Parts: sequence; structure tokens; C-alpha cells
Amino acid sequence: MTEERSSNFLEEIIEEDLSNNRNDGRVLTRFPPEPNGYLHIGHAKSICLNFGIAQKYNGKTNLRFDDTNPTTEETEYVNSIRADIHWLGFEWDKELYSSDYFDTLYGLAVALIKKGLAYVDDSSAEEIALAKGTPTEPGIPTPFRARSVEDNLLLFENMKAGKYPDGAKVLRAKIDLESPNMHLRDPLMYRIKHAHHHRTGDKWCIYPMYDFAHGQSDSIENITHSICTLEFVPHRPLYEWFIEKLDIFPSRQYEFARLNMNFTVMSKRKLLQLVNEKYVTGWDDPRMPTISGLRRRGYTPASIRNFCERIGVAKRENLIDLSLLEFCIREDLNKTALRRMAVMDPVKLVITNYPEGKAEIMQGENNPEAEDGGGSRDIPFGPELWIEREDFMEEAPKKFFRLGPGLMVRLKNAYIVKCDDFMKDDNGRITEIRCSYIPESKSGSDTSGIHVKGTIHWVSARHAKTAEIRLYDRLFRVENPSSEEGDFKEYINPDSLTVIKNAFIEPDLGNAQPGLGYQFIRKGYFSVDNDSTPEALVFNRTVTLKDAWAKEVKKS
Repeated sequence: MTEERSSNFLEEIIEEDLSNNRNDGRVLTRFPPEPNGYLHIGHAKSICLNFGIAQKYNGKTNLRFDDTNPTTEETEYVNSIRADIHWLGFEWDKELYSSDYFDTLYGLAVALIKKGLAYVDDSSAEEIALAKGTPTEPGIPTPFRARSVEDNLLLFENMKAGKYPDGAKVLRAKIDLESPNMHLRDPLMYRIKHAHHHRTGDKWCIYPMYDFAHGQSDSIENITHSICTLEFVPHRPLYEWFIEKLDIFPSRQYEFARLNMNFTVMSKRKLLQLVNEKYVTGWDDPRMPTISGLRRRGYTPASIRNFCERIGVAKRENLIDLSLLEFCIREDLNKTALRRMAVMDPVKLVITNYPEGKAEIMQGENNPEAEDGGGSRDIPFGPELWIEREDFMEEAPKKFFRLGPGLMVRLKNAYIVKCDDFMKDDNGRITEIRCSYIPESKSGSDTSGIHVKGTIHWVSARHAKTAEIRLYDRLFRVENPSSEEGDFKEYINPDSLTVIKNAFIEPDLGNAQPGLGYQFIRKGYFSVDNDSTPEALVFNRTVTLKDAWAKEVKKS
């Protein structure tokens, strides 16, 4: 057992179990995703919790795919889930599937029938729902609840043999129709579903319900701590009832608050709608809260693990601010991202007194925040540069410390320049800024004695490369789209993606590597997109340098 002190109630439970040598001192958790979609940031919390607890207490974690619904599950999702867990930095002990246990689960269901604790019901779904009663009124038995053990065994065998159509019969546990817990009012255990399964093919046409498969799969694997989200609290008595009546390994269920985050949705059903209805480009669209979307946007595994650790483990639901996730990625990339210059809304700056034919290489820091100093890079410089249009104003206000007529500014890693003149087109749009430079003001060896308050970034026009830059913002314009009236898709942020087709970037970015973070100086953090090629570079904005939404949220 670790000597670290527990940091949440789950760790306190585990430490008490270990001190009492419960389960022979073992800790075995599991992460049981249903392969019916891509994992999102909420799943990341569960992954970090299950794998993290096992690591802390020298235990293990199984990856078990809850593949009991063949109509919604695909191998594509299985592969994506594996990739996401590996990317987050975790390794599972065994890769298992609920479908591995179909024969065993069938046998356990037969055992309950033989004990008189399960029966086949021919009622429709509507009839069963009505007979269950309400939270304030007891349920009533359907005519099929009194069937004999022999009849139920034969009918259940015929269900397995495929003799009935979908919906004709179900297998129900016989518990208590008057229980105040609706989950104990003879819950469904099996339903008929003639559908091809991604692993078992057409062997089965009956499939176990989640509440029956889940606990028994935990027990089969000897899971010591089955960690679920709070919506499964009312399911726990049923989880324990099945284990008790079947007299199998007593796995124990514990619940924690799931991750709810503002300005997004976490429902797989709603995320699937966004994909199918083309509101996003796919599950890995960088605006999606999916792990693959965050990865494509430029988030790092460390930032997501840090985020999950910061929000902690609670027993009460709450809404986490997306700004905290953005803070975590800024904090991580500030230490690791390479500094580079990119101009997104360019206007040309011409240095009129720069010697003809002169060529210079300036030195720029790779990352001044890096522990090893970060090193430096070569930046070509010449008489014609691209700068941001917003860095020039024809009629500059008093506290505008960038370029304007007669104003001086430092070019990052280069010289101080003074604006002498500018040119416009027929529409009054600035087309060229003409400056003179101070030769003695070179960065690192400045002897000019001139001090300026502003520094702007630039790219040499002769050496610049072009790139497409995708500026991503929050997918929704309201904090909690699922709680608003009407269709949640009505609240999609129309400005969640802005595409800049021909930005200018310094030549070193032509060798930008996927998976690495880059800080475009004064603009934000960026990463190479999957669509990028050496001939057509594409960068995604991971996050802005500062939280631009903080004031907006405060206003509303």
C-alpha cells in the first residue's frame, strides 16, 4: 500500500479495504465503455480515476467493452477507445468484452430461473411499463409472472434458439413489484434482438441488459472496486441483489459525480447527432469534446490528466467551467511549445533605408519558459516584411504603442523601426507601410539608446511560407445548451470556426511536426492538423493566450 494520503472518498474506501485485507489486499478496477461512439472528456475523468487509483495502490485495471447492444456498436469505436486510452498514458491489464461472457451470463440467467427468481414475460414494453406502477404507486404482476420454472426454462431456451421475433418476449428478474426503488420492480434481464454482433456474429439473438451484464461481468473478473457515476446509485441494490442470489464473487459498486462541462454537450446521442447532421466534420472535429477532437486540436495528455486531477472526485454533480481545461493546456504548452511567428491578416512593411543586397539571420528563442533554456532558431530578415494589419493605425490613439505615422516600434528579435509613410488603395485600405530602421538597435546588441514601448511580430516576405489557419472557438454560445428550451443545436456558436486561407508563417514552421505545440507569438497556441501536408500546411488554434470568454460570461 502506498504511503501517500488519500485525496478523495474513493481512496479512503480503498485504504480501509487494504488495511482490513479485504480481497486479499488486491485492487482491481475496470473501465467499461460501450463501443457505440468516441470517448469524450467525461470518459477521460473516469479513465484517469480508474487507472490512477489502480496505479496508486499497486493494482490493475481491465479494459472491458460493454458490447451487449449489437445495433449501435462498431469495431471502429473499439479501435478509437483503445487509441484514446493509450494516448492518455495508461495501459490496461486485460482487454475483455461483455460478449466474452455471453455463455456464462446465459447460464447465470438459467440458474435464477431454476431458483424461481426469473421469468419470461410476453408483455409489450408499454404493458410492462404500465404494470411497474409509479414511484408513489406499487406495480402489479403481469399474467406471466406466475409461470412455472419448467415453462420459463423452455421459453428462455426457445428465445435463445431464435424461435420468436424481436420484442415478443423478455426475461425479467422476479424481485419486488412494491419496492420504492423502481429498478427492483422485476427489471429486464434479456431481450430478443436479431442483429449481427461485431464479435459474436449471428450466434446470439438474445442479449443481456446492462444491469444484468454489468455486475456479473465485474464478478466474473473479480473486480474489487466497480466505480460508476452517480446515476447508477439507484442501480446498486439491483447490482447487489444479483450477486447475492447467484452467490458469486461480491464485487462492490461505488459512485462519483460525472464530469459536466459548460459550453458543450456530453451525451453520446447528441454528439452523434452533431456528426450525422454535419454540424461538425466528424467525431474528431477539434470543436468536439471527444478525446480525439481535443487531441487533434492540440491538447496534450498531460493537460487532460492535470484537468481531471484538478476537478477532483466528488459525490455531488456540478458544472465545470471549460476555462479550467483551457487553463490546463495553456499551463502545459507555456512550458513546452516552440515560439514561432505567424501573420494572419498581413500588410506589407517596407524598410526603405535597409541596405540593398543585405541579408541577415536573426536569432529567436525557441521557448524562454523551457527548463533547458529552449535553445534558439534562425529567422531570416529582409527589407520587406509582413506584419499584422491591426498593428498599424492611421490615426493612432495616445496609448497605441504600435505603428502609426511617426511612431516607433521594435520588430521582435530584430530592429526598431519608425513609420515614415504609408499607402492606400482606392477603397482607403492600407496596402503598404514605409519605415526606416535604426541600424544600432538590433536585438541583443542594441546601442541606440532608444526605448520603445511596443514590440510586434513579423515574417520576412521573401522567405515566408503560407498556411491555412483554423481558429476554433466554443461550439455552443450558451453555457448549458442541453438545459435550454428547444433543440440544443439551435445554440451552436456560428463563429466556432474561422478559416484563414493564406496566412504567412516563418520558414521554420514548414517543418512543423504533428503532435508538437507551437505558440504563434501574440496569437495563441497552435498545432499541425491531420489535413496538413508539406505542400499545404494547416494549423489549428488549440487555445488563445488569454481567456477571451471570461468577461463575456461575467456580463451575461
